[in-house]
Amino acid sequence: MDLEKITAALGVRPEHVARVQELAGDHPSAPLPARSDAPAILDRLQVPAADAAEILAAWPEPGSPLWTPELRWLLDRSTALVRADLGGHEWLPPGPELDRDRGPAWRHLYVYSFLALVDVVTQYHRSHGIGAEVTWATLADLGRNLGVDRRMRGQGWPVMQAWLTLHFRGGIYELGRLQHQRGGTAIGLHIADAGPLTPDLIDASLDAARAFFPAHFPHEPYTAFSCGSWLLDPQLREYLPPDSNIVRFQDRFTLDEPYVPAEGLDPDLEVRRFVFRDLTTPLDDLPRRTLLQRAVIEHWKAGRHWHWRTGRFPFGDH
Repeated sequence: MDLEKITAALGVRPEHVARVQELAGDHPSAPLPARSDAPAILDRLQVPAADAAEILAAWPEPGSPLWTPELRWLLDRSTALVRADLGGHEWLPPGPELDRDRGPAWRHLYVYSFLALVDVVTQYHRSHGIGAEVTWATLADLGRNLGVDRRMRGQGWPVMQAWLTLHFRGGIYELGRLQHQRGGTAIGLHIADAGPLTPDLIDASLDAARAFFPAHFPHEPYTAFSCGSWLLDPQLREYLPPDSNIVRFQDRFTLDEPYVPAEGLDPDLEVRRFVFRDLTTPLDDLPRRTLLQRAVIEHWKAGRHWHWRTGRFPFGDH
C-alpha cells in the first residue's frame, strides 16, 4: 500500500509508518484465531469482561466496516514486526500510537496483533520445554494490563503495548510474584500489579528463576538479577519503616553508583503510573489511602523528585 495514504488515514507521523514497514519487511504475519475460539483464549489471558466484549464485537472479520484497508495493513505488518523478533528481549513498540477514541478497532488493534501471536509464542515456549502453566501465567499479563489501562482511563496503553511485546516474543516469563526478563548476563526483574511484595514470595520467585533459566535457556549464562525502578530509590527509606516490603526488597540490591538520571525517563511520571494509576489528576486530589501514597505526595509537596535507580545482586544468592 501507499505509505503516504496510510499515514494520512491513520493520522500518525510518517516516520512511524516507515518504521513499521522497515522492521516488518517481508516477514510473515500470523493469522488471528477463529472468532469462535476467541472467548476461551481471552479467558485464559484473563482479559476483563468489558474488554473481551469490545474485542469480540470488533473482530476483524472480512467485510467488517470497522476495519479500513489502512488498519488491516497495520495489523498485518505490526504482527509481522513482532514475530520477526521472536526470542528478542528488548522493548519493541509494535507500531504508532493510535487515536483510540476512533472506535474499538483502533483501540484494540495491537491486542488483535498479540492474539495472532498466541500460537507463535506458545510454540516457541514448547520448543524450549516450557510448560503451559508458565506460558499462560506470562501471557495473562495482557489481561492485567488491559484492566489497569481501563482504571487509568486509557492513559496507560501506549507504554503497555510496547511492554507486552516482550511476553509475545518469549522475552519475559512470570514465575510466581516476579516477571523475569532475559538479556545479557542479568535477568531483569519486574513487579506485576499482583498483590503484596512479601519476602517469601520474592524468594520463591527467585528460586524458580534459578531453576528455570538454566533448564530452558542453557546457552544463556546468567550471573545476576537486576532491576531498574523507582522502587529502588533510597529516598523511600525516609518515609517507610525498615521492615516494609519495599525496603526489604531494596535491601537485596547493590545500587549502581553514581546515580545518573535515566535518559528519556521521567521517574515522577512512573511513580504516578504505578502508585496512583493516574497521570493527570491534580496533586491535592490524589488518594492517600496507603502509606506509600502519602509518602509520594509528601515528597512532591516538599518540592522534591523521585529517582529511577538500578541495582543488582548475584544470580546464585539465596
